[in-house]
Formats: sequence, C-alpha cells, structure tokens
Amino acid sequence: MPKKTTDSNRNDRIASKVQTIVAEILRDEYADDEILSGVSLVGAVAHGGLQFVKLFFYCRANDTDAAQRRLDDETKTIRFLMGQKIDQKYVPQIKFVYDDTLERAAKIDELLNNLK
Repeated sequence: MPKKTTDSNRNDRIASKVQTIVAEILRDEYADDEILSGVSLVGAVAHGGLQFVKLFFYCRANDTDAAQRRLDDETKTIRFLMGQKIDQKYVPQIKFVYDDTLERAAKIDELLNNLK
C-alpha cells in the first residue's frame, strides 16, 4: 500500500501567505526601526502540519546577529498582528532564520574567478 503524501501545494500556499503578511507587518509597523527596516523576507517553508512556518530573511546591514535578536524579540508581537490578518483557524508559529545564500554565492564566484 503506497504511503499517503502530504499536500505540499497547501504547505507552499500557507508559507507564501505567511511570508506576505509578515513582510507587510515589517514594512508597515517597523518602518522606523533602524534594524528591522533593513530586513527582507526571501523565503518560507511550512511544516509540522502547517503549525510552523520558517521564514528566511536577508539583512542589508552587516550586523545579522542584531537583526536575528531583534526579530526573535518581536516574534510574539508579529505573530499577534499576523493573527489579525490571516484567514485561518490557527495562527502558525513562526521562526526567523538568516539566509546566507548570497554570501555563499559570492564566495563561490570569488573562488571560480581565482581559478582563471
């Protein structure tokens, strides 16, 4: 008997919706915040039966640790504001994770350029 697969399309829709709502909250509610105004959400993944959403962010400032701490401090408030805007029965837990893809790509480019 084949294993039952999860509806990954639904996971993607929920993750995308949460990413959009949280990005709007960061833009509207934290525009004057020196650290959070430089944060961009670059991706989201929903898991755990849609109860958890991992939000990947990139920070234009060099101090990514400060941005991570600030986002961690504001997660409860952001989730509360998200609950007012989301049209679901449950508001998923959110976790912010720094996305270092751009730095890794730059390092790879530098290594490839040094080979020439």
